[in-house]
Amino acid sequence: MGYRIKECREEMKMSQSALSEKANVSRTIISGLENGSITVTTTETLFKIANALNKKVSDIFLD
Repeated sequence: MGYRIKECREEMKMSQSALSEKANVSRTIISGLENGSITVTTTETLFKIANALNKKVSDIFLD
């Protein structure tokens, strides 16, 4: 799932810090999800990240 967050973020030319601010999620969470060190998070966090990337949760987190 993390590679999709990074892909979408980079398509928008957004840094991890910018995404974390826009999603109101810590940059540590964004980084951890992208690099795979965090594999479990809340549904709320998933929605925040998806909304900040102008995507549906299913576009990012479901294959």
